Amino acid sequence: PFHLSELKARVSAIIRRKNFDGDNIIQFNEIQVDVSAMKITVNDTPVTLTKKEFDLLVYFLSNKNKVVTKNAMAEHLWGDEMDLSDDFDFIYTHVKNLKKKLAEAGAKDYVKSVYGIGYKFTSI
Repeated sequence: PFHLSELKARVSAIIRRKNFDGDNIIQFNEIQVDVSAMKITVNDTPVTLTKKEFDLLVYFLSNKNKVVTKNAMAEHLWGDEMDLSDDFDFIYTHVKNLKKKLAEAGAKDYVKSVYGIGYKFTSI
């Protein structure tokens, strides 16, 4: 017996350990993410992201070099609340804002649009 927020934290920790070898620091080229402190730096420059943008970046990093559908992104970020929406405009907005903030800090554009499907986070 525990709260859903604790379940979510435990599942997130398991996924992080599986995808990032148990590290709380995720490094991808010039982008560094401290998952436990929820801090992002690009070339040692701090980047301020919203909670959803942060979650989206970690989701992209855990699925790097894979095509992620818009539906999968929405389900990951909003869970059951996703059923209340009938379009993906909010996904486009969060991706656009994430790309803009990372670019302003000096990161390359790693988020590639895959027409009709979703996005791919890759350095290629």
